[in-house]
Amino acid sequence: MPTDVHQHIWPPAFRALLRARSAPPRLDGWTLHLPGEPPYAVDPADHDIAARTALARADGLDLALVSLSSPLGIEYLPPEEAAPLLAAFHDGALELPAPFGVWASACLSAPEPDTAALRRELARGCAGLQLPATALLDADGWARCAPLLDVAAELGKPLFVHPGATPSADGLAPTWWPALVPYVQQMHASWFAFRAFGRPRHPDLRVCFAALAGLAPLHGERLVARGGGRDRGRVDHGAFYETSSYGTRAVDALVRAVGIDVVVSGSDRPYAAPVLPDLGADAAVHALRTANPARLLGPTRGARP
Repeated sequence: MPTDVHQHIWPPAFRALLRARSAPPRLDGWTLHLPGEPPYAVDPADHDIAARTALARADGLDLALVSLSSPLGIEYLPPEEAAPLLAAFHDGALELPAPFGVWASACLSAPEPDTAALRRELARGCAGLQLPATALLDADGWARCAPLLDVAAELGKPLFVHPGATPSADGLAPTWWPALVPYVQQMHASWFAFRAFGRPRHPDLRVCFAALAGLAPLHGERLVARGGGRDRGRVDHGAFYETSSYGTRAVDALVRAVGIDVVVSGSDRPYAAPVLPDLGADAAVHALRTANPARLLGPTRGARP
């Protein structure tokens, strides 16, 4: 089952709620406003369901997992604001035609995580839980999210760690800055925090890091040199790395560090196009697109007929 574990589509009811908001995150027509960032012109075709379905089929996909755009910051809105947006996203994404599936998201601003809401969305067919990397940067973050992660582990569902919101301090950064600086920093930090705090607390949880975890696993030699353990060569077969926006050089380097069996294909459509790295064998592409996503997602794959 060729799979892309990382795409984004905003369902119509979700867009309508963003347009009804008076404060960021909000849509003004097709212009997105986020805190501390310049207005962003959204291409309507990026969220046209028929067009995206045809594109997924043209990519040869049997499953494309849609995730909430965590940089919108919806997970951190006050619960009374986050709840209708999350409901509209889940309802709309779960109604998307094949080959689409969906990651569940959770409100992170409430005093305690709503584990009942997560159970409900996973029972409805969501493939697993997505959390923004900003929620998982240190021991406190992994501890605070532990009730949600316990639910995912109990139900045999994976966690997808996605870059989170990055308000610009001065508004002067170039358009590529968030993807290349704060997003990578978030993924890097969340991976090391997972290694130090998340994995000991959740030994059986399958975790997938977007964007090759900011290439954090390539720092294994420095980790050992700085006293971070002598197990640099040990691969965590429950930790996976999604390829969006990276090509052959980066994927090849990561494969050398963690092995081919934990790298999975993701595109981040519509913000990036799929890239199939040239690793010298058709078996490698099969592993990234089919075999490894199946291991990540487990027996229930998240697609609907």
